Amino acid sequence: MEDLKQTIINYSSTDLEQRKHWYSPAAEAYNQARPRYPQDLIHQVVELAQLSTDSKILEVGCGPGTATLGIAKLGCSIICLEPNPDFFRLAQQNCQSYSNVEIENTSFEEWKLKPLEFDAVLAASSFHWISSEVGYPKAAKALKKNGYLILLWNKELQPSYEVYQSLSQVYQVHTPSLDRYENQETQEYILRQLGNMAIDSGQFKDLISGQFISEVTYTADEYLTLLNTYSPYIKLDSHNKESLFLGLRRCIEDDFGGSLQLSYISAFHIAQKVTSEGRES
Repeated sequence: MEDLKQTIINYSSTDLEQRKHWYSPAAEAYNQARPRYPQDLIHQVVELAQLSTDSKILEVGCGPGTATLGIAKLGCSIICLEPNPDFFRLAQQNCQSYSNVEIENTSFEEWKLKPLEFDAVLAASSFHWISSEVGYPKAAKALKKNGYLILLWNKELQPSYEVYQSLSQVYQVHTPSLDRYENQETQEYILRQLGNMAIDSGQFKDLISGQFISEVTYTADEYLTLLNTYSPYIKLDSHNKESLFLGLRRCIEDDFGGSLQLSYISAFHIAQKVTSEGRES
């Protein structure tokens, strides 16, 4: 838990301007290669958080609209905050057919608080970029009495352990620091800690969690595009990345017929705003 908290502190304490532009080199790749959230997960979240066409949702860090599109089909009002200018442009394109979606090119930290206005605050794989001292209290203040914080997560896509062992040999030659494998048990542990942090903030209660496991096939091109969207690869220098990716491509084509079977966990945490007796917090 302490390691996870420290990782989140490292993310959220980075200079805001740097955070705003962090994904710019990978924005198009993110839009193409990151998986969507399963519709069954979206349906369950909608039901548990009692969302309807009358609901008003604030989405924090919508990226290119990865989760937005699934919720927008409800017809409810969604205000999306996205600080990255490239993601902002992509979200506008992806959501253009939904008049109920409004996207603002701003960070949650800089957004002018509208207190007690929203039925739900939604963050899809984004809330760890905001410090706990800012994120949870500001989300709670934006929510109506008994409103919900909804956190969605897509964990990193993983091959089977046997496939990983082949890829690992490439990493050991080129970038041993990136040679890392998370099994399902590890990912589920991380997800539990992320949910507990919302409760530990003192702003939310009655945590409900759920998860779905999806299987996908990525070609070598698609897999390398996906890797380009993960933070350790974004900051990898171009020479090391080029040699690593060349080795991975050869391994995928020679050993696995040019494509990989991958699985990923999609999860949700839903928690209700804590209100003080006799007044709204």
